[in-house]
Amino acid sequence: MTFHFIQNMGGGLIFFFMIFGLIYTILWIYCLVDIIRSEYKDANMKLIWLIIILFAQVIGPIIYLILGKSTKTS
Repeated sequence: MTFHFIQNMGGGLIFFFMIFGLIYTILWIYCLVDIIRSEYKDANMKLIWLIIILFAQVIGPIIYLILGKSTKTS
């Protein structure tokens, strides 16, 4: 019933954006929690990563997942 209502409002595009937004929000929260819990080689890296995640909303979490592991202590 609900899915038919969404299709009538504009097709599956609204549903796609809702799912994409939910996945992105989960990724963003995961990255923030990981930054807060992790120890870094340089003490300022935690602050730098937090600024990147907060101000580069679209690509910040993706950049962190790709480059963030190299700045952490083992």
